Amino acid sequence: MMSQVCRIIGVLDNGAEGITPQALQHIQQAEVIIGGTRVLQLFSDSYTRDTQLYDLTTKLMQVPEWIQQGLAENRNVVVLATGDPMCHGLGRFLINRLGLEQCEIIPNVSTIQMAFARLGLSWQDIKICSVHSKDAGEWLEGAAPSHGLYKLLQMIRQHDTLAVLTSPENTPARIARMLQIEGLAGEYVMHIVSSILKPDESIVVNIAINDVVQQDFPELNVVVIQAREKIADPVMFGMPDNSFQQRKPDKGLITKREVRAVSLANMQLRRNSVVWDIGAGSGAVGIEAARLCVDGHVYAIEKNEADAANALVNKRQMQVSNYTLINCKAPEGLNDWDDPDAVFIGGSGGELAALIELCLQRLQPNGHLVMNFVTFENLHTATGMLKQLGVEYVIVQLNAARSQPILNMQRLAAENPVWIVTVCKGKN
Repeated sequence: MMSQVCRIIGVLDNGAEGITPQALQHIQQAEVIIGGTRVLQLFSDSYTRDTQLYDLTTKLMQVPEWIQQGLAENRNVVVLATGDPMCHGLGRFLINRLGLEQCEIIPNVSTIQMAFARLGLSWQDIKICSVHSKDAGEWLEGAAPSHGLYKLLQMIRQHDTLAVLTSPENTPARIARMLQIEGLAGEYVMHIVSSILKPDESIVVNIAINDVVQQDFPELNVVVIQAREKIADPVMFGMPDNSFQQRKPDKGLITKREVRAVSLANMQLRRNSVVWDIGAGSGAVGIEAARLCVDGHVYAIEKNEADAANALVNKRQMQVSNYTLINCKAPEGLNDWDDPDAVFIGGSGGELAALIELCLQRLQPNGHLVMNFVTFENLHTATGMLKQLGVEYVIVQLNAARSQPILNMQRLAAENPVWIVTVCKGKN
């Protein structure tokens, strides 16, 4: 029966100088030591030839096995982690694999704490984000949640100050290029603290995003991204129609505010909802859904090139990043999307029946399909398909009228009536 525990010790780049005597004693008495290449070298004077060393670089998934083997042999096992193992470190990963009863965490000051101390900034209210993982690749506008920089961009949109743990591939310059692509370069500055506690430690303060793109920094760095001005809370939905750029052959190819509000309400959105917007037009419904689903994602499709271009302009103006738009005719491209929690169909390109069947197949349990129609023919097609599929639905006819000036008085001008058809998919 195993009586030992694995000690996970936080260390810094000043080696033995930066840990307590007790932590150093654990390292000196260890029979098995696990750590990255750089960290193992920092403590090369603290273990003997008989100490079994494991380099976890590129072999993270093998670490629990090495620990369990050492503990099963009743050997003293130590894992060397950077800073605080419980702050984007190895701690949680190993506890999840081994159980808390087999792990003893001996934390150190985190590199984030050190960076903020160097900068003279308080850090109790900041958001911490890590891109210290695999190579994310360069950012592409409209990238899906699978992109390694996606979460970081979402956090930047929401927080005035953000601490970022980088990696050799996901560098300050790569992050700066992402901000350029998203049109945010002028709204933020960076502070970069590199090689903390090493002889070549450096601190760069208030560097413009466009300047970061042109520079290389040491691989070991903490980036602080700070908004030039406090981020204002945006209006979540119900923006005036003229807030959106749109084609105007008549009254504008846009879901009007009154219809938009009811449609979004019927979609029953949550913070983390995945939403499909089919026939996006100017993008009003999908973009407002993206604002509501700050931890979710909106996938939109629009077949008209001019409308798709307007939707992208509106996406940038409304400052949303959790929004992917493709310019083609549905159902092309839908197979690549995550299964939705809500679907909005504002246009179908003549494929309405097939789209309804597909959307209901892909829709998550308790998800909602909401459709807008202004013609009898499309309403008839939709209700006929829903009946054929044995699906219950609710129809609301919305008639809205807006005031308009006439001389020194006001009159009401009617908007086109719209049928809103809603389906709630039951549990499987």
